[in-house]
Amino acid sequence: MNIRPIRNDNDYNEALHALELLVSADPASDSEDGDRLNVLATLIESYENDCYPSTLPSPIDAIKFRMEQADLSPIDLVPFIGSRSKVSEVLSGKRPLSLEMIRALESGLGIPARVLIKKPEDGGRFQTWSDTLVKAMNRLGYFEDSSYDGRNKESLLAGFFSSSVNNTAQLAWRKTDQRISPRTDENALVAWATHIESKASTVHTIEYRDGTVNLDFMKSILKLSIYDDGPLRAQKMLEDNGITLVVTPHLPKTRVDGVTILKDKKHPIIGLSLRFDRIDNFWFTLLHELAHVSLHLNNDSVFFDELEDGLGININDMEYDADLMAQEAIIPAAKWEISPAKIIPSPMAAQSLANELGVHVAVVAGYIRYKHQNYFYLKKIVNDTNTGVRHLFNGQFA
Repeated sequence: MNIRPIRNDNDYNEALHALELLVSADPASDSEDGDRLNVLATLIESYENDCYPSTLPSPIDAIKFRMEQADLSPIDLVPFIGSRSKVSEVLSGKRPLSLEMIRALESGLGIPARVLIKKPEDGGRFQTWSDTLVKAMNRLGYFEDSSYDGRNKESLLAGFFSSSVNNTAQLAWRKTDQRISPRTDENALVAWATHIESKASTVHTIEYRDGTVNLDFMKSILKLSIYDDGPLRAQKMLEDNGITLVVTPHLPKTRVDGVTILKDKKHPIIGLSLRFDRIDNFWFTLLHELAHVSLHLNNDSVFFDELEDGLGININDMEYDADLMAQEAIIPAAKWEISPAKIIPSPMAAQSLANELGVHVAVVAGYIRYKHQNYFYLKKIVNDTNTGVRHLFNGQFA
């Protein structure tokens, strides 16, 4: 087969036919036919870019469209791409398709090779990102030694996401795992979770053992709430059991309280924003995220949670179950049923129950307010300025 420049549509159609024959022949990548296939693919791509710049979808769009048609999940692509991590990298645009992948996807899923050889278009990927968001990321140290100068947005963001340890961003928008407002800036939320994962990668912990976090574990960690430095003690206790807790402020146009990252079940990650600088918010959010670790460790997911503002958000069964487990860890349902606080939400009732359980009274007060669905109750206890948490975490909330 002679390979010559593609000058017109007849040449183009002949080249496509030749490409399909070569792909079907499945030549070795280091053979003469393998070289011909690569050269032919380059010629076809160049001609399409010149003459049909918007005719073909990107390879990633084509793969995702085929997945939707056939109701496939990412794990179904493993036989064609090679591993779950490779699938994630390909779908995120971080790994180009190899010749072997193109062959497998064409023969196995029927995606034309001429579509798969097209290079993904990365230019302008971050153009729509808000300057306000990038400035906030810069201020909070997301870009490490680099800084935003108003002109380098795309290079900064590309570098930031390319250094993501486990590709958290690729799981961040699985719709079943969200508990967030539709007003939330998706870019900001994904950036926040990726930053948490990056910070967690610098913390060395033992491997987490499945089953460590249960109701008794959650109750024992809540008992640390009586100490002034209880949140720091909790962070250390979690690290000693293989769980990394990262505390970092939320970004503009997000109302996220917490996130649980379960990409690696041997190293679960919990992130808290401390959006509300209150003891009750810290401990309930922490317990809710720990419930995700206990209940959903094998889900390979990222769970975002707006717990304070989330009352009007429809939640799925996994979020509902995490809520119930967190509530049970604070005050067992059987004890709540016979508690005077269920009838009279007074400071005395809250303090008595807190003393009985051995936890901070603000945690109990927050629970009472939630159960009564009245946030005017016990405001003095909950909003006491001496019960803040942010000051414990390295001054990053100043």
